[in-house]
Amino acid sequence: MKKISLFHLLILLSSGIFAQQKNYDITTFGAKGDSSTNNTVAIQKAIDEASANGGGRVVIPAGRFVTGVLNLKSNVELHVSANAMLLGSTKRTDYGTVKASALIVAEKQHHISITGTGTIDGRGREVVADVDRMLKAGTLQDPSWQTVNPWGQKRSDESNRPHLLTFGKCDHVTIKGILLKDAACWVETYHECSNLTIDSIRVQSTAYYNNDGIDIDNCKNVKITRCNVNADDDGICLKSNNDQAICENVEISDCVVRSSASALKFGTASHGGFKNVMVKNLEIYDTYRSAIALESVDGGTLENINIENIKATNTGNGIFIRLGHRKKEAPIGKVRNIRIANVKVEVPAGKPDKGYEMEGPALRYPHNVFPASITGLPGNPVENVTLENISITYEGGGSNTVAHFGLDSLSKVPEKAGDYPEFSMFGELPCWGLYLRHASGIQLKNVSLQYKKADFRPAMVVDDVQLLHVEGLKVPATQPAPVIVLKDVPSPTLTALKLPYDNSKAVMVVK
Repeated sequence: MKKISLFHLLILLSSGIFAQQKNYDITTFGAKGDSSTNNTVAIQKAIDEASANGGGRVVIPAGRFVTGVLNLKSNVELHVSANAMLLGSTKRTDYGTVKASALIVAEKQHHISITGTGTIDGRGREVVADVDRMLKAGTLQDPSWQTVNPWGQKRSDESNRPHLLTFGKCDHVTIKGILLKDAACWVETYHECSNLTIDSIRVQSTAYYNNDGIDIDNCKNVKITRCNVNADDDGICLKSNNDQAICENVEISDCVVRSSASALKFGTASHGGFKNVMVKNLEIYDTYRSAIALESVDGGTLENINIENIKATNTGNGIFIRLGHRKKEAPIGKVRNIRIANVKVEVPAGKPDKGYEMEGPALRYPHNVFPASITGLPGNPVENVTLENISITYEGGGSNTVAHFGLDSLSKVPEKAGDYPEFSMFGELPCWGLYLRHASGIQLKNVSLQYKKADFRPAMVVDDVQLLHVEGLKVPATQPAPVIVLKDVPSPTLTALKLPYDNSKAVMVVK
């Protein structure tokens, strides 16, 4: 072994490589874990002192510690011990007088972390109850409170409901091991952070609406691994709220997700875009909307995405890829270079999140089961998408007495360029398995579309798609003719199809 000189040892010690991190127990600063004392001042004093001394670990010991807003600072690890609970104040006034702050915030800090196996509980139900009390008393302002939203719900605005964590423009951030529970709004949001690691955390947050589990907004160099997310809103969500930034170099792996919206979602905010993202080994269950939703509707570019090894049971839709134009003042964005492989999905006919505390909003019109879809806009196609080794099993049972869309009316499927993107946005669709429109360079390799009950619609409709390659498509033996309907699809390549009858009947070309 190479010897280290005394001089070099002193350098290593001064750099912190061998230095022991100092602990700052919040109880030594006056904090009381009695479920009632507001410990904001004591905990913040521990954080401030640790940071001022060059860094250290601020320890939340066993107990129930109530707090208001905390500011995490550079070189500080907030450690929530086993059997420790950091409880957010249930008083709306403790989060600011105008817009509600998150419970724990950090802005332009570096080398910060939250660790441990304890719990950070936002107590969202109680906070919302206090918000409603203040609104009724007229001591809090909220212009949207009395307004019924498009889903028939009345709720206080997101600006009046605190998140659990909000970090902005921070570098070298680690969130590990903790349980994040019951936010009144988004659970955790990271805006334009870099070198972010989220590992082995648990999110259990179904207390109220808008409860995204993990939001990554225009961050770079991100790893999300071994997390378990149960969220009222989107589970793991990449966002791009700034058109001068981009969400890139992201790895998501080995996570379990349940959502009353979409489990894995890019968007809806998509101003700058998403680039170089790898997702693998996800287990998804009881999810109201899509297992995989990739969306660019605000002018951003979504590209170089690789998703593989996904198992989704009881989810409203398998794959939803959308290029839209919600932000009218911006040019239409791009969606391109996407590979999705080794995916198995089961789609029921009913509501997948029925019985959960905050269900997704039910549709107000009768409909058959919606297919997976890849849709762009006229003259602005989704480009270069490969679906490989995909198996989607639908409940089926589609009936033309519930809803019907004739194959001679494909041009009447609405474009809805500016609408909020989701798999049911077009209304009833003319197929049950996979709908492709306004796309180029679509490769389907070993795709299996199955149903448990017969559906009168074709398995797949392809409309205005260039460079279509289908190899190994499999559908049920009971599928009625036709299986594939093509409209404005020049020279498709259809090989090794596993269809219930010969290709002359299986494929229909319509004008």
